[in-house]
Parts: sequence; C-alpha cells; structure tokens
Amino acid sequence: MREGVAKLIFPTAVSAPRAARIVMQAKRIKHNVHPDFARLLGTCVTSIWGYRRLMHQVEQLRAEKYDSDNLDHEEKLLRLWQLLMPETPLTGRVTKQWQDIGFQGDDPKTDFRGMGMLGLENLLYFATAYNDAAKHVLLHSMHPTLGYTYAIVGINLTSMAFNLVKTGSAKTHFYNLVVQHRQDFSTVEDFHKLYCYLFFEFDRFWMESDPRNIMDFREIYQAFEITKLEALHNDSTIFKTNLAVESV
Repeated sequence: MREGVAKLIFPTAVSAPRAARIVMQAKRIKHNVHPDFARLLGTCVTSIWGYRRLMHQVEQLRAEKYDSDNLDHEEKLLRLWQLLMPETPLTGRVTKQWQDIGFQGDDPKTDFRGMGMLGLENLLYFATAYNDAAKHVLLHSMHPTLGYTYAIVGINLTSMAFNLVKTGSAKTHFYNLVVQHRQDFSTVEDFHKLYCYLFFEFDRFWMESDPRNIMDFREIYQAFEITKLEALHNDSTIFKTNLAVESV
C-alpha cells in the first residue's frame, strides 16, 4: 500500500477499521471474498502512520537544543555520568572529567549541537536500559591502542540511526518489529533500542577491524553503515537488542 494513501485516509490516529472500510467501499472489495483484507490493510495503515509519527517525534528531539539553564537537561547529563562512572564523582559541572566518557572538552553541551537532545537521550537510554553493555562498550573505548571517544561516537551513531529513519531505510526493521511484538506502531523507545543495537554492534565491528588509531574512524564508520543498509534490504531483517555481555 502506498504511503500517500495512508496519509490521505489516516492523517491522525483514526481507527484502522474505518480506513479499511473506506478503501473497501472505494475499490468495491467484498468481505466474503477477501475476509482478511480489512485486518491486513488496517495493520499496514497503522504501521505506516506509526512510522510517520515516529519520524516526527525523533525530529522533535533532534531539534531540541541542549540548554544548560534547563534543569531537566542538566539532570539528564549528570545522570549519564552517574550511570557510567558510579564510583567517580564529578568535581564540578564543567570539568575535564567529561573527556573520560568521550566528550571533546570540559563542557558536554557543545557536543550536542548536531543531534540536540536526541543525542543525550540516546546515550542516557543505553546507559539506563543496558547498563552492563554500556559500561562494556565504554571500557573498550578506553583501550590504550584501540580506544575511541565514547560519547562522540555515540552521538555519531545517533546521527546514523536518525538518518536511517529519515530516509526510510529503517522501515524494514520497524515494520517487522511491530509484527513480531504485536504492537500497533513503533515508539520512541523502539528508536532508542535501535540506537543501542547500533552502538553495541559498532563497538564489536570497531574492535574486529583492528584500527591503527582514531584516524581510521570515518572509514570504519562508513563500512559499518553499509553493512546495516545492506541488511535492511532484506525484507525479513529485524535488529534485536540482545546485548548480553559476559562481564563489564
């Protein structure tokens, strides 16, 4: 079903049965001849609308700039540190310690300019929902020869996930996810989980690539992105966030 049709008959959370009735009447489709048509069409319409809704929600987060005067923003940033470095208290709000978790300077707010609050929300979700995996990746990022800037790479992966959604490349994953989990449509949490999958898998890809140094980042990042785009060309692809680690 074309997404243009879905937009016309399902611009908001209109009931899927109603949308199906409209199409069946317009196309003179008989229920007794095609008994599953209404259900299947309703599922397709809901999934398409849900994907458009997800795109809008993710864009809203990306467009929201980090504001150091916003208490909620500041609390989330400090929570990120506490989750990743629970045994090391910050000596101040602006400190070189932020570089220990991969920010570029003394104040992380400058690093969120490209992806806005979406970048912070992704990092925080990874550290909250998959804390052992996040610490495992952070530990790899501190490797003396294979290390990389954890937070900056994480924000780059936010950009990758955002672009996969924006271009429609991620439809395969999200449509299959809805079917597998019997959801009505994808949510922002599903986007966060996609991000976690990408971060965990990129870390594995990076370590296996055995880079000479951080200067190899762009080449390895692009190669990793290509592998995910190729996977999404398979209609059955779904990225599973099974991020178990043996030890931190």
